[in-house]
Amino acid sequence: KMGKRFPEFVVNPSDIVRDYGADTLRLYEMFMGPLEASKPWSAQGVEGAKKFLDRIYRIFEDGKVTDEKCEELEKVYNQTVKKVTNDFETLNFNTAISQMMIFINEVYKQDKLPKDMAEGFVKLLNPIAPHITEELWEMLGHDNTIAYEAWPTYDESKMVDNEIEIPVQVNGKLKCKVVVAVDADKDTVLSLAKETLTKEVGEVNIVKEIYVPGKIVNIVAK
Repeated sequence: KMGKRFPEFVVNPSDIVRDYGADTLRLYEMFMGPLEASKPWSAQGVEGAKKFLDRIYRIFEDGKVTDEKCEELEKVYNQTVKKVTNDFETLNFNTAISQMMIFINEVYKQDKLPKDMAEGFVKLLNPIAPHITEELWEMLGHDNTIAYEAWPTYDESKMVDNEIEIPVQVNGKLKCKVVVAVDADKDTVLSLAKETLTKEVGEVNIVKEIYVPGKIVNIVAK
């Protein structure tokens, strides 16, 4: 009777492993959603998981791993290590994978990946995709298994923004924005705000200047 009401739909894991590999199956199953939730199977989702692993592999295959530093990736890398570590401990594998995807997107924007970050990322991915990460670990120059390597650590100080964006208003209307150091003093911020304002709207007859630290510059003009 149940067979008449609900068409039989069975996904054979062996077929998925044969067509996409075990890592893709593991990744997709962990990315589908919370472990306790019921989730529908999606062929497109499996394809997406395979494409993500392919994107990761290309970074290593195309020689984007470098001994150079990349300050632009420091914040997102440390955020990724922290979030993945915490999410693994609470079994929130889907959100951990989402953060890994964010990191890989940023790597492609920079078109390079420092070797120390590459090693850390491979360690993060290893519990989910053990086969490809063993190969990537070897590509990084190691002749031992990644399974016994120490888990990566993160630096809280690298996750703090060094710059902030300050809006500049003239008579209550937003005219431009300036990017300044977090600890920039009032004179520095006001000087940059007036310089930027002049470039954007021309000379302004300023009557009063108000700076709310870290928030906004208000200029009263005639």
